[in-house]
Parts: sequence; structure tokens; C-alpha cells
Amino acid sequence: MTLFDELRAVAILDAFTDDQVAALAAAGREESYDAGARLFDEGRPADDWWLLLAGRIDLVRRIGHEEQTMATMADPGQWAGGFRAWDEHGVYMGSARVGAPTRVFRLPAAELARLGEAWFPFAVHLLRGLIGTARRIEVNARQREALVALGTLAAGLAHEINNPASAAVRSVGALQQSSDDVFSSLQRLAGEGISAEQFVGIDELRRSIDPSSVPTGVALSDLEDSLTDWLDLNSIDRSWVIAPALAAAGVTTGWLDQAAATLSGSALQAGLEWVASSVTTTALIAEAQNATRRISDLVSAVKSYSQLDRAAVQDVRVVDGLESTLIMLGHKLRDGVTVVREYDDSVPTVTANPGELNQVWTNLIDNAVDAMDGSGTLTVRTYADGSHVVVEICDTGPGMTGEVAAHAFEPFFTTKEVGKGTGLGLDISRRIVVERHGGGISVESAPGATVVRVRLLLGGFFTRVAQPAANRS
Repeated sequence: MTLFDELRAVAILDAFTDDQVAALAAAGREESYDAGARLFDEGRPADDWWLLLAGRIDLVRRIGHEEQTMATMADPGQWAGGFRAWDEHGVYMGSARVGAPTRVFRLPAAELARLGEAWFPFAVHLLRGLIGTARRIEVNARQREALVALGTLAAGLAHEINNPASAAVRSVGALQQSSDDVFSSLQRLAGEGISAEQFVGIDELRRSIDPSSVPTGVALSDLEDSLTDWLDLNSIDRSWVIAPALAAAGVTTGWLDQAAATLSGSALQAGLEWVASSVTTTALIAEAQNATRRISDLVSAVKSYSQLDRAAVQDVRVVDGLESTLIMLGHKLRDGVTVVREYDDSVPTVTANPGELNQVWTNLIDNAVDAMDGSGTLTVRTYADGSHVVVEICDTGPGMTGEVAAHAFEPFFTTKEVGKGTGLGLDISRRIVVERHGGGISVESAPGATVVRVRLLLGGFFTRVAQPAANRS
């Protein structure tokens, strides 16, 4: 039987004329496959239309570590793919696995579009309009999701910056009074007529103070009490001002004994006031430096996260993107959330779009934190596995049911209450990882242990040329 005869017998082509069937046969080709062969893969461009002539084809989707059969093509005339004929962004919704020796008619989507335009222009027009409308709705929903995420990140970043900014403002404001105290106490010390040797001695004692040895909690309170007792015993006025400043710098009563051996009387009073105001000034400067450094680090994290002024595709260390994302979501990683980092330093770079990958990390980490309801352990893990770099986002939330896990990566599917999710986060992540980077994404879930696993090709999908599917004419 010729290819023309087989196509002529297919029910979906009953309305075609013999000339049209002949033109269709001439535009494509017959191919044969053995059991176990794969015709196409989920997420790849649907560049061909596949019409079953004989045999069996299982349409599968990957759920977790396993491929689940979603449908089976066993009747001649059943078809799959070809979506690029009507949608330039069309991709295969599943993978095709040959279950028995099979023959198919394979027609390039471009030829399907050409013939459709010639034979059924109005139907093609309606089909493209329907697909375009559906895609616009999806794009609008994605934009809304992006805006919501952007608003959340902006609010979180404002909160993160506000804390160190407030600390810097507070420190700089207190520096004015502190610097005035330094100069006035230094003036009083000079008025006591001390010798140069005595001034050098008290200044050396001041320089010997080590703020890193400052105790905390009850120990700090006990130290302050002991300093106050010493000052009162030695008739030093304003002990309630001097003792807290010296205790906060880690000064001990032994240090005060050395100061008393260097200065005495009213000179000791002036000298201790000068040291107290000096260490307070130093502490305020350090606080302002730490606050402004924190702001600078946040700005650097934002630049890294957004990939400003960087190439769209580049060699990427996945750890860098994960860390900048953790900083951006720092406002959510507070209180009851413990972050555990398990990074393999030997993991090589991948060629990827870092901005898009950061969007994936944001979706996955944000979902994990939401699943734990603000309390639990978030584990971020990286390692190399054969030809892939693997990133795992793990949480200790209640987990997903089997049904939820099966639909987790479908567009608009969400378990969040109304107003809190659009169901696009995981779908966007899947599209970026699978379609844009040629990788894979899966989920394993159990109560207290949910893992979302992303696999990225070493070297990168962008550096590889897709190979044609194996076939025999």
C-alpha cells in the first residue's frame, strides 16, 4: 500500500480531495520506529506534525523522577504536534515514546501552515486568532504575576535598606554630641597640667582597648556594675555615664587600675571622660560603617539579581544567583526560617541567562517559604551530576499530595488562596528551565520533606545544536 493510499484511508482526511491528499503526502514523509524510540520531547518546539499510520505511541509527561503516560495513540489517524503551524511559540506538551513497532507520517509544521493557508484560510485564521487570544491572556497574567513579585521584592528591599539606613542616620546624629564630648574632655584634661608622659600613657591605655572582647547579656551588665563600683570607690563623678561607655568597649577594673597609676585626682576624672567619649565615638563610626556597608552590599545584590549591564547569556555560577536571591528575599527569611546552604564548590559554570535563572530561584524559594508558613528549614543545595548541574530547593513544609504534585507545573494551577497566587510561578520556572535552557525540573514531596530539583546542562543549552530524532525511512 502506498503512502497516498494510507492517508486516503485516514478518517480525518475524508473531506480532502485526492489532489489534496497527494499534495500532503508529497510535503511529508513516512518514517518507521522501533519500540522504545522517542519522537519528540516535552517543552521542545513543536516543529513537526505526527500522524499515526500503524503501531502505538505513548504520550508521557515527567512527574518527579518518573514519566507518567497521559494518553496513548493506537488508532491510525491519531495525531500530535505541529503547533508551530499556528503559533510561533508552540511547544510539545508531552514526550512521545514508541510502545511498539510504529509507522508515522511526519509533516513539517511549516508545510502544514502552507497547505492550511491554501486550503482552509478562514479556519487557519480562526485558529491563529484563538491561540493568539489565549496567549495574550496568559501573557497578561504573567505580567500581573511579575508585577506582584516585583512589588513584593521592592517592599522587602525597602525594608532591608531601611534598617541599616536608620542605623546610619542614628549613628551620624549621635556623632555630633560624641565628638563635642571628646573635645571638651580633652580640653579639661589639658587644663589639669598633666605631663606629656602622662598623656602618652593614658593614650596608650586607650589604644589597648579591644572592643572584640566585649561580653554580652548578663556578663555585660555585671561588668558595668563592677566598673561603676570602682568609679564610685575612687570618687569619680558621673559614673553612670562613664561606666556604660567603658563596659561597652570591654574595659575591665584592671584597666582602670592602670589608668589610676598614670593619672590621679581630677586629672583621672578628665582622662576617663576623654577615653569614654573616644570609645563611644569609635563605636558610632564603626556602626555607621557597618550600616553603609550593608546598604552597599544590598545594592550589589540587586545589581547581581537584575543582571544590569551584563550580557543576556553568559557563563554563570549558580551559587551567585542563589545567594543574590536569598538576599533579595531576606525579609521573608526571618524569625522561624533557618537557611541551610549546601554548596558544592567544585560545581562548574553553565552557559545560561542569569536573569531568567534568578526568576526561577525566586519562584522556588518564595514557594518553599510560603509552604512552611514562615517556620521551618530551607535547604539550598548544589552539586554536579554527570552532564548536569543540579540545584535543589528543599523545605520542611507539609508537602504536596500526589494530585497536587502531578499538576504543579501546569499553567494557572495553584493551591494558594484567592488573591495570593496566579498559578504561574512554577509554570514560568518550567518554561525557563526546560524550554529556554534545555534542562529539567521535577518535584519530590512528602510531609516535612519537599524537594524541587532543577537540572541544567553543563556547558549550557545555548552552546549546543539540537540533533534530529533518529528515524528510518
